Amino acid sequence: MFTFSSEQDSVSRRCVWVNGPVIVGAGPSGLAVGACLREQGVPFVVIERSDCIASLWQKRTYDRLKLHLPKKFCQLPKFPFPNHFPEYPTKRQFIEYLELYAKHFDINPQFNECVQSAKYDETCGVWRVKTSSPNGFEVEYISQWLVVATGENAERVVPEIEGLKEFGGEVIHACDYKSGKNYKGKKVVVVGCGNSGMEVSLDLSNHGAQPSIVCRSSVHVLPREICGKSTFELAMLMMKWLPLWLVDKILLILAWFILGNIENYGLKRPSIGPLELKNKHGKTPVLDIGALEKIRSGKVKVVPGIKKFSCGTVELVTGEKLEIDSVVLATGYCSNVPYWLQESEFFSNNGFPKAQIPNNWKGKSGLYAIGFTRKGLAGASADAINIAQDIGKVYKEDLKQKKQKVPTHRRCISTF
Repeated sequence: MFTFSSEQDSVSRRCVWVNGPVIVGAGPSGLAVGACLREQGVPFVVIERSDCIASLWQKRTYDRLKLHLPKKFCQLPKFPFPNHFPEYPTKRQFIEYLELYAKHFDINPQFNECVQSAKYDETCGVWRVKTSSPNGFEVEYISQWLVVATGENAERVVPEIEGLKEFGGEVIHACDYKSGKNYKGKKVVVVGCGNSGMEVSLDLSNHGAQPSIVCRSSVHVLPREICGKSTFELAMLMMKWLPLWLVDKILLILAWFILGNIENYGLKRPSIGPLELKNKHGKTPVLDIGALEKIRSGKVKVVPGIKKFSCGTVELVTGEKLEIDSVVLATGYCSNVPYWLQESEFFSNNGFPKAQIPNNWKGKSGLYAIGFTRKGLAGASADAINIAQDIGKVYKEDLKQKKQKVPTHRRCISTF
């Protein structure tokens, strides 16, 4: 990596040539592709807008969070979890694992650099990635390859709900929720009945709050384990021999025996099976870890959609009004790619690749995407291996033929 500056503004702006790819994002996806590139002998630069790796996990998750899948389905390439870690590692343990991963593969991101724009220069055949830091410093990275590793959950989604601004009480997104210890005795509405909404409701109830969870649409709830075996692992095993529709039917029958009919508690199941729904629409089924028992006992109340908020109250679509103290928006996240990537052929307006799996990791002109498969860490790991192998072939061929072109400048500041 070579660094240059301009005559006029050498303090606040510089230009960096990167011999390998620029990776945007230092979450699990960015670390995974960095590790695989390291194994290929390909240099790279990782850009991260926060001051740490895996900022979503470190700064935007609740305290009680654990991995919902067994650790063997969540480990990144080339480096398994430590043997002493439990089957479902805690938030702190997963962060520790990622820190060990980055150290093992000598991945040192450029922290506190937020990408403002990334654009392919047709004339020069390179990507130009412009970043800025909180102190006003600007950097332009120039590279033959760009790896988008910001993933599916880069920005919080905050829905427009009538009267929410006039509510008067505390309103937070789930990414700002840490624990229910400060909500004891309070009436809290949790908007969203996915895995986060269910787990936040469970945590609130465990801390003596009175949560109501808004279930506006249908949702699949499955036990996390069936007969001591991970439901996800069981599903993957069955799919080796059975068609998806049959696996879905078996899972729903088993869930009915273990959990009962969830529609008795105000939770309506979708018309299509959990695996089909995940594949078609990316909607993950809820893996129950205790919230359903709280719902059965009445300690967590299920309510339908919200019509509007007013001062200290919420009116439901049924006309019922509830007096509440706080609101937690478990309304999910979205991609932020459209805000900075100036490209429209590979990525769609929603920030996801247009191509279908398994071809959604590679675009044109050295553009790659990782972590957009809606298949979690296992999907990101598969992307990382594919991307590193693809870039590695070209990089090694360039070295072999001695055709790698490195810009020169009489004012070379430093070389990395």
